[in-house]
Amino acid sequence: MNKEKILTLLGFAYKSRKLVSGEGITLEYIKSNKAKLVFIASDASENTRKRISDKCNFRSIELVDIFTRYEIGKAIGKDERVAVGITDQNFADSIKKLLGGGAYAKNESL
Repeated sequence: MNKEKILTLLGFAYKSRKLVSGEGITLEYIKSNKAKLVFIASDASENTRKRISDKCNFRSIELVDIFTRYEIGKAIGKDERVAVGITDQNFADSIKKLLGGGAYAKNESL
């Protein structure tokens, strides 16, 4: 798994308007099944982690927690971000391919 390539793809997705950032908007996109893949910061609070994890589990959306809030924010050119959602299936598939069989949190493990 190449974390730098994944962070680069997050940046491209943001610039292409295929990524939503922030906890509130990401939750909205999860609820409406528009999010194809969700990243949550590894240093997110337990309450936030549970709320997003439960919504992703219910809708069978993969959840990844391999980056800190600062790494996610830097990748998209913003301040720290706790959650981002990929809204484009092609970006989501490319990132999942890079994740491969690596150690990242899936819905069941949170």
